[in-house]
Amino acid sequence: MVGKDNYNCHIFSANFKQQKIYHFHMTKFGIIKERKNPPDRRVVFSPDGLKNVKSKFPEASFVVESSDIRVFTDEAYKEAGFKVSNDISDCDVLLGVKEVPISNLIPDKKYFFFSHTIKKQPYNRALLNAVLDNNIELYDHEVIVNDRGFRLIGFGKYAGIVGTYNGFRAWGLRYASFELPKAETLSDQKELESVLSKIKLPNIKIVLTGKGKVGSGAKEILKAMKIKEVSVEGYLTENFNEPVYVQIDVLDYNTRKDGTIIDKNDFYNNPEAYKANFMRFARVSDIYIAGHFFGDGAPFIYTREDAKSKDFNIKVVADISCDIDGPVASTLRASTIADPIYGYDPQTENEVDFRNPGAITVMAVDNLPCELPKDASDGFGAMFLSYVIPAFFDEDKDGILERARMTQNGELTERFSYLQRYVDGKE
Repeated sequence: MVGKDNYNCHIFSANFKQQKIYHFHMTKFGIIKERKNPPDRRVVFSPDGLKNVKSKFPEASFVVESSDIRVFTDEAYKEAGFKVSNDISDCDVLLGVKEVPISNLIPDKKYFFFSHTIKKQPYNRALLNAVLDNNIELYDHEVIVNDRGFRLIGFGKYAGIVGTYNGFRAWGLRYASFELPKAETLSDQKELESVLSKIKLPNIKIVLTGKGKVGSGAKEILKAMKIKEVSVEGYLTENFNEPVYVQIDVLDYNTRKDGTIIDKNDFYNNPEAYKANFMRFARVSDIYIAGHFFGDGAPFIYTREDAKSKDFNIKVVADISCDIDGPVASTLRASTIADPIYGYDPQTENEVDFRNPGAITVMAVDNLPCELPKDASDGFGAMFLSYVIPAFFDEDKDGILERARMTQNGELTERFSYLQRYVDGKE
């Protein structure tokens, strides 16, 4: 899910035996039209992004599929010197953002997009089967990782930026203290920050979980608003005459059940040995910005029982990570850009109006970067140019493509063979 942070996510073993089988001399890339609904205006490369690719790799050629949805117009690509066409069937490698509808898949091609299948998502089983049936080589953006298993590209930073903005927008609406325009109506991050600079916040405390890409995006907004960052100890014990925030990592809000203190790797490797210690933050916080990665077996950050406590003080939750029925108990469902805010009544555990005095106001949009499509596309393209494009011209010497390739010759690759039962409909 766009908005997850993977600072600790060793998705696959780094001991995977790499196969050097790339000898790319075909260099024709297609930028595909996004066809998933609701419409997504992002793109892998902006016109300027493509010009950067060409300057570094002159042998690469690009065709841009015509789109009336994309944040950058067809004319902008033409003015940058690129061919725009309704037919991209002669391209070798097709670059997209979201899932390609099955009816639009072109057989025997190499595709890059977020397939949302690596966690065996039931709603995309048919898509992965269609990829296999059409002899497509699928490279999922989510599994473009380095040799230690850490993700190299994604939209996490922009999820953090927009999610934090939306959290303050939710606060203003809940208390009728100020009104911010929707992020999607603003042109870029600079305009978001300009709008936020005009609001006045009370002396509230804001807790931010996560120190990866999502957390760094959230922190950019907090810094732009000139909100003071304080230490964990100061946050928990002191009162301030201005808004403050604290950014916390997993060992700040989890503690080992046996009381020993080891390190973050121990938490990632043995999450079942830990229990949450977030309530000490919930007692003194007004806004919670959830920008963490949540791994299998980790304790919930706060439970429904925690939220019932009279000590639970949080009024607004901007759940950027957005795990449904997961570690943030007030997140009952993902919300939408069109209708981004709902209320959670801790006592009844039901959804209510977000303005209800006893409710927790929840912002849990799961496609936040879509609200900032220009900046998100520029940032994504820069990462793709840095980490992925070179692999097509250096015989994939660092194994970037090999690790991300999910399918080949109509079969799952060894690295993704764990999906076979999912593909077969057996789990």
